[in-house]
Amino acid sequence: MASISFFSSSIFLSSPQQASKFHPTPLKIPKSLLPSQTLIRSSLSTTLPIISFDGEKVGETLLSLKSAPPETARAVVHRAILTDQQNARRGTASTLTRGEVRGGGRKPYPQKKTGRARLGSQRTPLRPGGGVVFGPKPKDWSIKINRKEKKLAISTALSSAAVNSIVVEDFQDRFEKPKTKEFVAALKRWGIDPKEKSMFFFLEEVAENVRLSGRNIGTLKMLTPRTLNLFDILNADKLVFTQSAVKYLNAMYGASSNGYDYEEEELEELEGDEEGDEGETSDSAE
Repeated sequence: MASISFFSSSIFLSSPQQASKFHPTPLKIPKSLLPSQTLIRSSLSTTLPIISFDGEKVGETLLSLKSAPPETARAVVHRAILTDQQNARRGTASTLTRGEVRGGGRKPYPQKKTGRARLGSQRTPLRPGGGVVFGPKPKDWSIKINRKEKKLAISTALSSAAVNSIVVEDFQDRFEKPKTKEFVAALKRWGIDPKEKSMFFFLEEVAENVRLSGRNIGTLKMLTPRTLNLFDILNADKLVFTQSAVKYLNAMYGASSNGYDYEEEELEELEGDEEGDEGETSDSAE
């Protein structure tokens, strides 16, 4: 099983001092305004830089996601990642007991007068080819997790890794043909070491030339809303979003989210809204 590097997620750092430097500065609320019970953090907002394809900063955007309280964040994320990995087990390992192995019905030799140890069957577990004692049998390893808890774990991991995240303008039409060398050069322009583990999150399907250009980069993952998972978020050193992806995350995992899952038509509407926003921005610039 692959090991997880938690560089992008401050919730798994060993000491509180290390964790604090990765979290954005929280809002300071006077103690007089705080209720007596423990506050539950509803959302965590982080400003992310928007970088052009050429590597220049062209603006900023806000990523506002729900986040579990610091004292329970580790437990929520740990339960979700454990559920994902355990549910991925096929549970098809199977062995035969001595009663299921073929043969062994006839006693090999007489019980007495041979000078040898008594033997009732050739399929005894003590001999090669015999049955297996307490061997594995098909088993269902799946465990249940609430949908809201799973979404909270993903949003907590994303908000915790926001300090190592950037937003890149849509570049899928910049690759006229598959070229890994050009993709590596683009990573360097965006301040990403090609040897670092990076996760790209797109709202729409990844263009074929982009997918082929990054296919040979072993440290790179390209995900969409249908493939977004907690393991790849925690395993990445750098997270890269498109502008439409940030809008989707705010709608899906933000403070105003009601736990509703978007259908394919609604994802297309989000993409259309994003294209309209870009058109208005370009018109205003002119």
